[in-house]
Amino acid sequence: RDSASAYGLSAISLRYFNPIGAHESGLIGELPLGPPQNLVPIVTQVGIGKREQLSVFGSDYPTPDGTCVRDYIHVSDLAEAHLRALEWLVENPKEYTEINIGTGTGSTVLDVIETFKSSVGVDVKYNLVERRAGDVTAAWADTTKSKEILKWEAKRDLSESLMSAWKWEQYLGNKE
Repeated sequence: RDSASAYGLSAISLRYFNPIGAHESGLIGELPLGPPQNLVPIVTQVGIGKREQLSVFGSDYPTPDGTCVRDYIHVSDLAEAHLRALEWLVENPKEYTEINIGTGTGSTVLDVIETFKSSVGVDVKYNLVERRAGDVTAAWADTTKSKEILKWEAKRDLSESLMSAWKWEQYLGNKE
């Protein structure tokens, strides 16, 4: 930190949480190479029929429904945070900071599945299975610094994020 300022450098480290969603056009989105390793692409793939079901790892966490909690941020909000961070760097020469980029709200895995179902009207089959080693119970962003320093906060909610991911998945399905 001090070395950046000492050399006259400006720097900002953005720590973002779980990016989801796709461009509003539905033409740009996440395309995992191989099987996806994160929740939302698996949810959309089950929804469109590319996968039979998804596995929910752990149902005995001390959370409202027993599943892990994560902060899911729309990729367009993330892009806007990057733009605001660049502006901050110009406005604050020879400064360094690190900022969490998220919504500040956690959603359980089952919240994501149920929000997807209600937002897009498609059922998602899932199985509750054993926990994975190393999974933490809950993680979401403290967005205080993003609001105070960057004057930025996420605008899109979970439903909008999932609907955009679904639009992208449908686009991909029509390409195959």
